[in-house]
Amino acid sequence: MEDWRRFAQQMASLARDLLAQDSVNDTLERITGAATELVEGCDAAGILILRGNRVQSLAPTDQVVVASDELQGRVGEGPCFDAARSSEGQRQFRIADFTDQARRWPKYVPEARRLNLGSMMGFLLFTEDEDLGALNLYSHRPGAFTEASETAGWLLASHAAVAFSSARTHAQLQEAIGTRHTIGEAMGILMGRHDLTEEQAFAALRRYSQDRNVKLRDLARRVCEQGGLPR
Repeated sequence: MEDWRRFAQQMASLARDLLAQDSVNDTLERITGAATELVEGCDAAGILILRGNRVQSLAPTDQVVVASDELQGRVGEGPCFDAARSSEGQRQFRIADFTDQARRWPKYVPEARRLNLGSMMGFLLFTEDEDLGALNLYSHRPGAFTEASETAGWLLASHAAVAFSSARTHAQLQEAIGTRHTIGEAMGILMGRHDLTEEQAFAALRRYSQDRNVKLRDLARRVCEQGGLPR
């Protein structure tokens, strides 16, 4: 009970720390770093996301995380791959010993053993509105993760999902504000050069963007850099 009290205090401190991070990447690195610090048996951690069928490793604490993620993407199977692929599937898993899972993932498991992976856990990162990927914890030792480890990992993942979503929303808002400012500056340049109204300047930007299949924010940035519409 005393251990769980200390863990709760560490999680409370982590929650405040996650909110203080400056970027999405900093937030994710703090999450995976916390996994190796707080979850007993965890030697390495990372976050796996899928874009279509392409695997991407975020904030890995060790190269073995990247190797495992790339392996699962290459063979098209594996526990992390399954967890990140569908919210309708298993939202968390614990593999006590990889040697017992060869039948389930026949292409992945033998290669994972060659990476010196003994056991692992994974947790789908999700909020009420979105699925964000999977937090995966690795150990080189079979049987490293206990039921208590799984509970600790689940608690960490719950905090991680909220922090990840919040950091990404903040980054998107900052990008939107920056884009709006750049478009406004570009419109001002066109208004001054061509004696246009605000509506006419925006229409000119939008028409150029559509005709040449250029994103509006990229076009606005080029207008600001060049002092007018690109020739």
